[in-house]
Amino acid sequence: MSEHINHHRRGFLGVAALTIATAPFVTMSSAGAQSGTARPTALPAIRPGTNTSFGPLKQIDAGLLNVGYAEAGPTDGPAVILLHGWPYDIHSYVDVAPLLASAGYRVIVPYLRGYGTTRFLSSETFRNAQQSVVALDVIALMDALKIEKATVGGFDWGARTACIIAALWPERCKAIVSVSGYLITNLKANLRPLPPKGELGWWYQYYFAIERGRIGYTENRHDFNKLIWQIASPKWDFDDATFERSAAAFDNPDHVSIVIHNYRWRLGLAEGEPQYDDLEQRLAKAPVIAVPTITLEGDANGAPHPEPASYAKKFSGKYAHRLIKGGIGHNLPQEAPRAFADAVVELTQAA
Repeated sequence: MSEHINHHRRGFLGVAALTIATAPFVTMSSAGAQSGTARPTALPAIRPGTNTSFGPLKQIDAGLLNVGYAEAGPTDGPAVILLHGWPYDIHSYVDVAPLLASAGYRVIVPYLRGYGTTRFLSSETFRNAQQSVVALDVIALMDALKIEKATVGGFDWGARTACIIAALWPERCKAIVSVSGYLITNLKANLRPLPPKGELGWWYQYYFAIERGRIGYTENRHDFNKLIWQIASPKWDFDDATFERSAAAFDNPDHVSIVIHNYRWRLGLAEGEPQYDDLEQRLAKAPVIAVPTITLEGDANGAPHPEPASYAKKFSGKYAHRLIKGGIGHNLPQEAPRAFADAVVELTQAA
């Protein structure tokens, strides 16, 4: 199927076609009935960038953190939690959230640890960014907000976290929308080198592995992250104001420590914490995800990402893959908000 939205692209203004193509190797006939009161109506068309801000942000103590988050929609609506990645922030969902809220969903968009207004409750807490800890942050947030079960969507770090929640705590997860598929990190596999072209795509990870990279990111994170945006979404003509709204989140006092630890941990160059070893051992087995899932990919994603065929069998429940066309890059929710929101609705309302 396809949809037409007004979209600003490099080199022209006007209407561009954004096509959602279903990969031939998967289908979704049913995602299972979901509880809640969301209205089963088609979402309106929206021009990416229509919205530039959320309402007043909220703060809540959850686990090890005081979490900053945006909330939209009725408090009794079906819960949807939307997770950003690096180097992005909650503004990746600034158009998705109102779309879902208008359909009756309760939408929660938190800053991850090390971003925006989220803060550690104790200065003594290790600034850990291993994958299981980020997922536990979301479970703690759900507990604090008294959300028993939610649909979880994400891209980049957020997609990985959505996959982990679905794999380890399926009782808390109705369904997931995951950009770029199954992203659970396998530390042992990460020790093996990639082909040269693949290694080139991860240049920043190797930069972060050395002290020069930590210092460089500390001093130049603004320009560094803008460069990543340009590389990861080469056809997204974002303006300075759009980037600056997200760049403010990188001023978090723990941002550099969290980012550096995450990428060093992935390469086995930084230790995690022993209390999470059991969770990491379970994740190392690459658990199959059984909850209903839609994976998305942009046709112009300049960031490293796996081929859809490589992960299709990691989803054993109702599953579909969508290729979003029209020059869509890595920050898919912000570049194609209607497509992302449609995936959430399809999962929660499919018969």
